[in-house]
Amino acid sequence: MGRRRARQADVKRLAQAGLLAALCYIGFAFFKIDIPVGPEKTAFHFGNVFCVLAALLLGGYWGGLAGAVGMTIADLTTSYVTSAPKTFFLKLCIGLIVGLVAHGICHLNQARDGRKVAMATVAAAFCGMAFNVVADPLVGYFYKSYLLGVPQDIASALAKIATLTTGVNAVVAVIAASVFYLALRPALRKSGLSVEI
Repeated sequence: MGRRRARQADVKRLAQAGLLAALCYIGFAFFKIDIPVGPEKTAFHFGNVFCVLAALLLGGYWGGLAGAVGMTIADLTTSYVTSAPKTFFLKLCIGLIVGLVAHGICHLNQARDGRKVAMATVAAAFCGMAFNVVADPLVGYFYKSYLLGVPQDIASALAKIATLTTGVNAVVAVIAASVFYLALRPALRKSGLSVEI
């Protein structure tokens, strides 16, 4: 009986991870505004919303993988192909950080008090996005300049513009992912679809 229940939990986790990876893909591939910057471009998008949501719902490892896979596939199928390795790394890190804060530090799944749940949710989302606001332009600069051979002055300009777009994306992600999680949490628990972390 225990094995069967564990197998059902794994299937549930895998199905939800697949769904959230698809939402990450859709959030970036179809809900974005491209901003051309010289030979490169950056974008305002909703992909990070679902990356953070995945980590809140599934924990850092599975949520991070869902975000990394979904957003990387989005890069590979749009004009951001050269950013795919960087995206995989950064989105996995976002998931791990959100999961660590939400479930490792704040014990979000065990929390019952509505205020504590809301505060833990926003804090976890904020930490993941704060990391991204710093890491995305920084990693992007070194990635473009040393691996892709983009001249340093152009890579520096791209990093500065990426800081702006990443900041806007981060604010949207913290607000939207928190609202979505707080709305979904009671429904998933009531229906038995909540994943144990």
